[in-house]
Amino acid sequence: MTPLKILIIVTNVSMYASGHLKTGLWLSELTHLYHAAKERGYEVTVASPKGGNVPVDPESLKYFTLDKVSKTYWNDPTFLELLNNSHSLTEVAGQQYELVYLAGGHGTMYDFPDDAVMQSIIRQHYEGGRMVAAICHGVGGLLNVKLSSGEYLIKGKFMTGFNWFEESLARRKKEVPFNLEAAIKEREANLQKAFIPMTSNIVIDDHLITGQNPFSSKEMAVVIMKQLDKQYK
Repeated sequence: MTPLKILIIVTNVSMYASGHLKTGLWLSELTHLYHAAKERGYEVTVASPKGGNVPVDPESLKYFTLDKVSKTYWNDPTFLELLNNSHSLTEVAGQQYELVYLAGGHGTMYDFPDDAVMQSIIRQHYEGGRMVAAICHGVGGLLNVKLSSGEYLIKGKFMTGFNWFEESLARRKKEVPFNLEAAIKEREANLQKAFIPMTSNIVIDDHLITGQNPFSSKEMAVVIMKQLDKQYK
């Protein structure tokens, strides 16, 4: 049986526009899905808008955020080499995947929302009935995706993402380029929040799956694997 193919899209942006703070990929939002997929023998491709180096947000490497799975990969030279040499989106644009997954981190707020190649990949896979998933700030990559009908993909969809109160808790309200929660609502999506901020929350709307924050990383991987099983087994 041919292994399922998964595309994980990550950011290339390493700094906030102010130049005061570093940002990048939130590590656990990549590692948990990557680990679950590799355990099942799936073929995983890691790509970014420009290709090449994927910066990792130093906040995601602190002792209270670096979980066991993420720590294992962060200490794996082969995995770090993968992060140094991601494919560019133009390299992977013509390929078919069973899942396209947008990992988060504040860096994505700069290079995800207006990337035309990313939008094309997402639209093609979503309209083909294949799974599209995004977590935390990676959800920003869905904001400007339009379907062939001209409607925004997320219009009327039940979904989640990093909300404005969580941005306060993260102390990044003055650094981020826009309010993700407000942007989701502007697209007329049905934003679903966890009752308690900074706790796991996954929302499934047919073949669109979204996760609220970094603390959703582990559950996100579990849910995605179950949904792939339903669709392909």
